[in-house]
Amino acid sequence: MTPRIEDYALIGDLQTAALVGRNGSVDWLCLPRFDSGACFAALLGDEENGHWRIAPKGAENCTRRGYVDDSLVLETVWETRTGTVKVIDFMPQRDREPDVMRIVEGVSGSVDMSSVLRLRFDFGSVVPWVRRSQGHRVAVAGPDSAWLRSEPPVKTWGQQFSTCSSFTVAAGEKVAFVLTWHPSHSPRPDLVDPHVALETTLSDWAEWSSRCKYRGPYREAVIRSLITLKALTFAPTGGIVAAPTTSLPEEIGGVRNWDYRFCWLRDSTLTLDALVSAGYLEEAAAWRDWLLRAVAGDPADLQIMYGLAGERRLPEAELSWLRGYENSTPVRIGNAAVRQRQLDVYGEVIDSLRLAREAGLDDKPHAWNLQLSLLGFLESTWREPDEGLWEIRGRRRHFVHSKVMAWVAADRAVLTLEQNPSLAGDADRWRAMRDAVHREVCEKGFDPVRNTFTQSYGSQELDAATLLIARTGFLPPDDPRVIGTVDAVRAELGSGCLVRRYSTDGVSVDGLPGTEGAFLACSFWLADALRLTGRAGEAEELFRQLLELRNDVGLLAEEYDTGKRRQLGNFPQAFSHIGLVGTAMALAGQDTLETDTAG
Repeated sequence: MTPRIEDYALIGDLQTAALVGRNGSVDWLCLPRFDSGACFAALLGDEENGHWRIAPKGAENCTRRGYVDDSLVLETVWETRTGTVKVIDFMPQRDREPDVMRIVEGVSGSVDMSSVLRLRFDFGSVVPWVRRSQGHRVAVAGPDSAWLRSEPPVKTWGQQFSTCSSFTVAAGEKVAFVLTWHPSHSPRPDLVDPHVALETTLSDWAEWSSRCKYRGPYREAVIRSLITLKALTFAPTGGIVAAPTTSLPEEIGGVRNWDYRFCWLRDSTLTLDALVSAGYLEEAAAWRDWLLRAVAGDPADLQIMYGLAGERRLPEAELSWLRGYENSTPVRIGNAAVRQRQLDVYGEVIDSLRLAREAGLDDKPHAWNLQLSLLGFLESTWREPDEGLWEIRGRRRHFVHSKVMAWVAADRAVLTLEQNPSLAGDADRWRAMRDAVHREVCEKGFDPVRNTFTQSYGSQELDAATLLIARTGFLPPDDPRVIGTVDAVRAELGSGCLVRRYSTDGVSVDGLPGTEGAFLACSFWLADALRLTGRAGEAEELFRQLLELRNDVGLLAEEYDTGKRRQLGNFPQAFSHIGLVGTAMALAGQDTLETDTAG
């Protein structure tokens, strides 16, 4: 039986991450980076596409599991008729090469254990040659090599292109497995003591978590989401991936399957706000610096997403040998949306840099000139249609959210110049642009009959992104048009505590067949909008309901299927956890994002 998306937990080393199921199987891992080929791809195929399971013989799912304190160290406990055992899974922050460490510890009685390792490089398509070397197992195929060792050594043999182990642990006994990847042309990597690595990893996470300044309600949920965001950070550059997975479907059996192992500009303002509000200024500065490097160049060439180090070419391809999660095909790597025009990203970048300045991050001399350059380009293009925030693959439209974010770009430039008179720039020019955008959106993007902003000019469709109108400062929260929009989105796109991005009934604006689940980030936006419009009690109740959708270890995917009551989409999703942190902080009065309206 295929595990549900929420059956997985996350481990990682701040350069890549793995998904571990309740059954003790690592079913997804890309090495050496988030965007590398997967060596375990059972998540999108079957066991023959690569996995690593350690579990009691004959057992199915675990009895219970959880993270050790505020860390990314996972403990999975199995209670059997002969005894109790736990498996500790983690990836220590690397010096050079990545390690996956799995420590089996006897708790009581005696338990017979089994380990089955199937390495399949290049997303499950390449079976490596496995041999013994210096008492270890080494697997090699092309550029990839992986070493497996156990301490103490256990009985190991090859079977059906797999490496199998059988051993027994009694109370107090430990068997540690270490899997280390390295380039096949390099010498064997240095051995790392797994028990020392465990203590160091726990210490590192304890120190990091202690820096969190949030002390309000729901702290457990907030710190777990912040740890998840940290885990999705590519430490060498500061970039934060949207998710560590590709092609987990937005509809089971459907075609809405995308690669999210890249960094989106749309996340920038909300990410910075979450990090700054929680006191993680070092991470906020690293993300800001990644942003500045990624968007440097001709403003006309600004992309909506980039690679981990700011790479621009992310060609999309389909992997025909993988059957897809629960037969949801195609399985895609790369993302063709990288070439789309989404005008909202200009506003998000400029707002992010404004927020970084206000947070006291060290200013970069070229940052303001870059913003002026982006504004100059946006001034001549904001009246054009685009693909919008949701990366539609249909025709371009005049999306209201895109126009609102163009207003944000001009508004933040005006605010920056007012607060920093020594900076070069024509405030009157940007005021004029801001006013022009505001007038047009209110005239063309608002339906006075239904008292709501629409998805695009002249459209009858609604869009959950319009819930952000008050939060951006485009209109005050008590404006009847804002209240009407919140109520309309809630009525037409809502289902209980959840909200869809837009309607996929009939002929969808996105040009794709099928449907999708409720979008979790939008559901947090609804809670924010309810609070801003004076309905704090409803916002609090909605937020509590959303917390109930997290899995047993506190993780959220991109979407939720309200009918089948299960998570959908890539997992765990940064945007969902950013939304959780932002809403929790807003409810506690710790948010920093809201801006007084100037329109």
